[in-house]
Amino acid sequence: MQITLGDLTDSRVIDLLHYHLTTARAETAPGSAHALNLKGLQSPDITFWTAWDGETLVAVGALKQLSLDHGEVKSMHTVQTERRKGVGSAMLQHIITFARSRGISRLRLETGSWDYFRSAAALYRKHGFIECLPFADYVSDPNSIFMTLDLRKQ
Repeated sequence: MQITLGDLTDSRVIDLLHYHLTTARAETAPGSAHALNLKGLQSPDITFWTAWDGETLVAVGALKQLSLDHGEVKSMHTVQTERRKGVGSAMLQHIITFARSRGISRLRLETGSWDYFRSAAALYRKHGFIECLPFADYVSDPNSIFMTLDLRKQ
C-alpha cells in the first residue's frame, strides 16, 4: 500500500469521497454529519491523502490545520473490502506523523456516535485518542463523539 497526496480531480477519488459523504450523512441524524464535501477538502488549510493498493484506491484521509499547534483529522474512510487489514491504521499513523512534522501538538476529531461509526471510534482509541469536549465550531451533540490526542505524550 502506498499513501500519497490526494488528487481531488481523480474520478476514483471523487467517487469514494461521494460514497463517504453520502453514507456518513445517511448514518447519522440530520445536521449532525460533519464529513467534508469535495469543495471543503480543497480548502488551503486541508492536506488530503489517498492510499492505493497498486491502481486500486483503498482509503482517504485528511488533516485540517486548526491553529499552529492544533489539527483535526477529517474524511477518514477505508473501502469496505479493505477494512480490518490495517489500512485505516496506516492512514491514521501517516496523518499523525505528518502532524508532528508540522509542529502540531494536539490532534482532534469528530466521529459519529451511531453503530455505523463504532469501528472508527475503536480505531481512534487504539491509536491513543480519548474523548473530549467539542472543539472549534462544534457544539455538544449526542450524535457526535469528540476525541483528542496529545502528540507530546507519544
